[in-house]
Amino acid sequence: MLSRSARLLISCSLLLLTGAPRLAPADDLAVSRPEDVGMSSTALGRVKPALQKFVDEGKIPGAVVIVSRKGHTVLFETVGWRDVANQRPMERDTVFRIYSMTKPITSVAVMMLVEQGKIDLDAPVDQYLTEMRDREVQETGVAALQPARRPITTRDLLRHTSGLTYGFFGDTEVDKKYRDANIVARDSSLGEMLTKLNGMPLVCHPGDRFCYSVSTDVLGRLVEIVSGESLDQYFERRIFRPLGMTDTAYHVRESAVSRFASNYNLNDAGKLRMIDAAETSPYLRQPGLLSGGGGLVSTASDYMRFCQMLARHGEFGGKRLLRPETVTVMTSNQLVGSAYPVTVGTDVRRGVGFGLGFYVVVEQIPGADYVPRGEYGWDGAASTHFWISPADDVQVVVHTQFMPFSLQLVNAVKPLVYAAIERGRSPGE
Repeated sequence: MLSRSARLLISCSLLLLTGAPRLAPADDLAVSRPEDVGMSSTALGRVKPALQKFVDEGKIPGAVVIVSRKGHTVLFETVGWRDVANQRPMERDTVFRIYSMTKPITSVAVMMLVEQGKIDLDAPVDQYLTEMRDREVQETGVAALQPARRPITTRDLLRHTSGLTYGFFGDTEVDKKYRDANIVARDSSLGEMLTKLNGMPLVCHPGDRFCYSVSTDVLGRLVEIVSGESLDQYFERRIFRPLGMTDTAYHVRESAVSRFASNYNLNDAGKLRMIDAAETSPYLRQPGLLSGGGGLVSTASDYMRFCQMLARHGEFGGKRLLRPETVTVMTSNQLVGSAYPVTVGTDVRRGVGFGLGFYVVVEQIPGADYVPRGEYGWDGAASTHFWISPADDVQVVVHTQFMPFSLQLVNAVKPLVYAAIERGRSPGE
């Protein structure tokens, strides 16, 4: 039997342990003290008021933000409303349309198959998808079609140098053909989309320039053909279930309908206007087109799990999805020569390149010198956004539902997060 003094010593030790601040792992997204990972609570506390200001000024309906560093969540806040008219508050588990934030998930799915030796990054993609064979190019100002100088590769599709387009960022003859064909129709299928693309001219020769496009939708079909599964089944089995992304899918699950946010823009008077009500949204039903480029719904916490997997070099919660070296390649700039920098429509993103599924900061961005080289991420049309800074081991997810994409919102939050990092100070001080 333990002596009285021994029992007292153990009791005191337990009291000290339970009373001491503990770092919460990012796996459960419990919030840790920012100072324990080298961030300032005071500085980080400025993020929520900045978001609230957007709500108060009627610029967004509401938002959810998560900031993590060194594997620990240090900020998880909500502001505003998921339904403005009915005063339903934005909550931590609110479900969002993430649009193009689907693309990084599809890119990870492709690279998993590359690791398995089932896809060759630099082989012609038409060896898997015959519809992509024998492409012709219709360059601006050139009437005659020209044979493409080389085939499209999977790498081209991942970095948007395939020569494909979207149809709504430009007004070239090819863009008009895309619009007329309604290439990305929600009630069609990926197979039908590829059939429409068959024979559609490219806007440039593969590899020549960055052109944001349906390339990632083509990759979704590639995953289906190579894996033998539908894209949603592959996502669920190989990515969502291992990462615990329980609310991420191609439609809002029945259990999550009450948590789904409505989507907004501004009317002619500059006031918020609902453009897709949560109760009647097409996202309540499974679509025909499982868009690899923009079809998923998710929560901020689900997407942070995906970010943590990337930040932890392909592993999260004891489950490895990718090798570290694969993540390094994906998050390194792949644009060279005339393909650099990233350009979306008329928006030239100076200093920004593109990896295999993500933008990548490769040099100082004019007017944003606080953004470190190596930062990577992407966004969605309804103003969802994420970014990861490997240099600082910081991961951030900001979700709202407002169209068109609000770069102003991202630019308000990002400098506040970087300013909260306590440079030159040891964590815990």
